[in-house]
Amino acid sequence: MAGNTDMIITKYISRFASNTLDCLKYIRLLKEKNIPVYFEKENINSLDSKGEILLTIMASLAQQESESLSKNVKLGLQFRYQNGEVQVNHNRFMGYTKNDEGHLIIEPTEAEIIKRIYLEYLQGESLKQIGEILESDGTLTVAGKAKWRPETIKKILKNEKYIGDALLQKTYTVDVLTKKRVKNNGIVPQYYVENNHEAIIPRELYMQVQEEMLRKTNLHSGENRKKRVYSSKYALSSIVYCPKCGDIYRRIAWNNRGKRSFVWRCVTRVEHGPERCDAPTVQEMELQAAVIKAINMALGGKDDMLIALEQNIASVLALEDEGSMERINAKLEELQKELLKRANAKKDYNDLADEIDRLRELKQNTMAENAEREGLKQRIAEMQEFLAEQMEQIEEYDESLVRRMVEKITVYEKKFSVEFKSGTSVDVER
Repeated sequence: MAGNTDMIITKYISRFASNTLDCLKYIRLLKEKNIPVYFEKENINSLDSKGEILLTIMASLAQQESESLSKNVKLGLQFRYQNGEVQVNHNRFMGYTKNDEGHLIIEPTEAEIIKRIYLEYLQGESLKQIGEILESDGTLTVAGKAKWRPETIKKILKNEKYIGDALLQKTYTVDVLTKKRVKNNGIVPQYYVENNHEAIIPRELYMQVQEEMLRKTNLHSGENRKKRVYSSKYALSSIVYCPKCGDIYRRIAWNNRGKRSFVWRCVTRVEHGPERCDAPTVQEMELQAAVIKAINMALGGKDDMLIALEQNIASVLALEDEGSMERINAKLEELQKELLKRANAKKDYNDLADEIDRLRELKQNTMAENAEREGLKQRIAEMQEFLAEQMEQIEEYDESLVRRMVEKITVYEKKFSVEFKSGTSVDVER
């Protein structure tokens, strides 16, 4: 069929198939071959964005015609099945098991491992480092293996099931006879079911992790905002910046008359020479000493720092709107019901589809902003706790402390500017 057919045009949806199950089935088969179906009456193309919403509508209608599918699907980024069961596979799924009724329930011992992985990632540990920590403690994977691979850690950090949600139809069957399944890249509708089961990880914490993973993946610096590979081998990796060109500093080994030492240099200068950027080279010991001094300055001016932190918290709280998410969800539910009603009556619903798309994007942005504020509040609280508990000055450079406390270091000719994760900063003279 592929290559011989450009498009299928039909007068009505009802003319295309006798029932919604068949309609959905054939649209999926045609979409797999990149063949659109155009419905003249409804002015819908199955391959465009409106067609995607149509597929979701028909899928929700199909639920009512098949006992094997869940019933009454709510459209939208957030929805759940009002009737029926959401089947979530728990085999080799750390943190959960199933009770006698087949519902997901938390497995306490494994859940603690999941929480630990999330917290250590936010404290600056890399995927590899988290795996090494778990291995050194003798913690086994869900498959009973001693080796923790970075890919395993990454899947745990990106799995929405740990916040109680479930993304359905991540894969789909392409051959009914062989039961072959492939990754779903938009060929068939996916359903995001929120609050399907008890969460192990708070939603705000999960969003912070996604934000941090995105930041590390999209690290850009330098005059042309060149993409850099994020490194977490050292606590200072990817957090030391050049004020002249905006690029990051890299750790480099120097050999001077047979004596080896480590320095940090601007990547633009390393790659293109001093003609492009003449940022100063910094001895590693000097940089580490500056960090120690910055932390001790914060401890020495503890009272002033605590006042600044309180002001930061007040600024964050002033931006919060606790009812915004509830209002968005309520409006989405209302529009989705109206859209389904219009679709059933074969009325135009393009305006509703556009508004639903806008609200979905607004909801996603709101969730990200809430997570960012929650993350800042937590970092401020950590700084307050550190200042309250640390009675003595820091004498030695501590990698784990730097990962916890320091957000960014800017290297100037005569000073270092050290910015803490709490949003406060201090300058250290060189």
